[in-house]
Amino acid sequence: EREVTLTAATIQIVAAVIDDGRGHVLVVRKHGATHFIQPGGKPEPGEAPLQALARELGEELGVVLRTDSAVVLGSFSDRAVNEPGHRVQAQVWWVQVEGIPQVQAEIAELAWVPLQPPHGRVLAPLSERHILPVARRVIGLADR
Repeated sequence: EREVTLTAATIQIVAAVIDDGRGHVLVVRKHGATHFIQPGGKPEPGEAPLQALARELGEELGVVLRTDSAVVLGSFSDRAVNEPGHRVQAQVWWVQVEGIPQVQAEIAELAWVPLQPPHGRVLAPLSERHILPVARRVIGLADR
């Protein structure tokens, strides 16, 4: 009889919340995916988290991360939408970028969605349940 594993493999990633200053945040959808996620990705071996985030934002969106702007939102985990049977653990920052985000590399589409639901797009559980609720609180406090 097979033993059922309750702990799914966990993928470590870094992710960004980029807002437009008007209550919307940037989400992206990879080629072949149905859900929108925060921009970011997997760090390479030996790469510091913010270094990885800067590299990913450059590759995926053609923007430059202003590392001095990064505010830690926390570390969040939920099921991975693009890798069935896995969980994703994300270190997340609210960041400012230089340049206009553009679809590049594995990104098929980008969208600016309202911080407040309804978001108007199908979001990954990690974004919808964890990242955006925290971002709403942090960005809301910063706007005061």
